[in-house]
Amino acid sequence: MSHDNYYEYYERLANWSFDEFDIHSESLTDWDLYEILGSLTDKDSHILDLGTGGGEKLLAYYPDCAGILGTDYSPQMIATANENLTRSGRKNITFKVMDNLKMDVPSDYFDIVVARHTITDPAQIYQCLKPGGHLLIRGVDKYDSWGLKMIFGGGQGYNDPVPVSITDYENVLNSGFADVELVPIHEREFFKDREVFKAFLGKVPILEGEPDDKLLNEYISKNTVGGRIRLLRNYYGITARK
Repeated sequence: MSHDNYYEYYERLANWSFDEFDIHSESLTDWDLYEILGSLTDKDSHILDLGTGGGEKLLAYYPDCAGILGTDYSPQMIATANENLTRSGRKNITFKVMDNLKMDVPSDYFDIVVARHTITDPAQIYQCLKPGGHLLIRGVDKYDSWGLKMIFGGGQGYNDPVPVSITDYENVLNSGFADVELVPIHEREFFKDREVFKAFLGKVPILEGEPDDKLLNEYISKNTVGGRIRLLRNYYGITARK
């Protein structure tokens, strides 16, 4: 999905909460973004959260510190984030609209930059981090939901010649970061029925379109375990230091 198409997609979406789907998740990898973030944060830290969406994850899981700025390409997402911030009562958090490829933030300012499921320019991130600051990336890889994509013959990243995890890893290295680590993250997600699963696929860009009912039924028939529909997720995590 192109940069401009992502903008249109998230403007329509307006929020990034999946509570309505009651997803049961099982992690198969010992790599937790929020645990790592918590271990790096103290009361004086300044955090930049790129691709914050409606701010749901930031408000729920980011530790208290001196200040957190959440940014997103979508004005509608930032409007939702500000509504969520008001309801949360949390302090020292602000949200603003920003294009990750045209970052408008101070140089040498942030202690930690987090990028979750969003496009990045590591060179610009390097510029805004303090010396010794940390970059944390969590993204969706090419082979995410691969069994589903194979049945449909396409989907997010399906035709990418190189997985985005490798591209991001190389870009982080080439931007001057040290201690760069790339970790594959594997998870299982379970959905209670077909209706919920189809609604979920309508909200996420895995297939980039309305799923064909016949192909969807084929996937469900092959991937129902204990009465629930299983989806194998493939993410990646990157940690680095300036």
